[in-house]
Amino acid sequence: MKTILISFLMVTSLSQMAICQTARLEEVQLKYNSGLQKIFEVQDKIKDIHPFLGKAFPIAIAENDQFFVFDTDSSGKRYVFAKKAPTPMPVPKGVRAAFTLECYKNKVACVISGEIFDSLEGYATIFHEFMHCHQWEICEPKLKQDLGVAQKAMSKKDYMWEINYPFPYDNSEFTKIYSLFLKALEENNYDGIFKYRSQLKQILSKDDFEYMVWQEWKEGFARFIENQIRGRLGLKENHYGIEKPFHRISFYEGGSRFIEFLSKQKPESLVEIEKLFYEMLNGEQ
Repeated sequence: MKTILISFLMVTSLSQMAICQTARLEEVQLKYNSGLQKIFEVQDKIKDIHPFLGKAFPIAIAENDQFFVFDTDSSGKRYVFAKKAPTPMPVPKGVRAAFTLECYKNKVACVISGEIFDSLEGYATIFHEFMHCHQWEICEPKLKQDLGVAQKAMSKKDYMWEINYPFPYDNSEFTKIYSLFLKALEENNYDGIFKYRSQLKQILSKDDFEYMVWQEWKEGFARFIENQIRGRLGLKENHYGIEKPFHRISFYEGGSRFIEFLSKQKPESLVEIEKLFYEMLNGEQ
């Protein structure tokens, strides 16, 4: 009799847990449904800016050490719940990222926390992350295979190298030349742009130069598109990083401006982003 009672209590407890989990899941879906669907409203206003803006990627909302993954349905115009899974690491509130989800067939996704839906600026950020999703799908893994700085980091299992790489930002010669490079971009000084680009390649180590270009290409491209989105939505453009002393975010702004310059010479480079990377890396006129 005692064994039967214990079994009954265990089953009851498990049933209650399942009910609670189901209720919690439904609560999360309801909580974020309108915010998720608004992505398509914003998309309709901006999709003519760039061909990549016509595609929406999976969204992983990080909450209480769980990923709530939403993906588009067959129409591509509505988000539906797809997966719940523990986060592989602590994910802080305010996360804005794009990476593959092991829990979701290694699909690349926009990873965010829920408060992003509280402002129109948050939607501009979502589409910024979608640009990174496109970069991943089109060529990012392939580019990294040919990038010495990336391969060295992987050999050391340094998966955070894109954030933590010890670039010599405080080197006075670098600061001087990168400042001149930014000034040449501002003035649309064609010869100056490539002159200072060449000088940067000479004074930096191969790894340092590759890292700089990687950040300029990856983040600069996303920022360039994001600022066009911001302009369309009546938001202030994001130019954080232009000020000195320089730091990693400075390459976001430098890259955005360099990409804008290059795209005026070759408009197709905004779609042929693999070629764009090598144009930035080689820096040839």
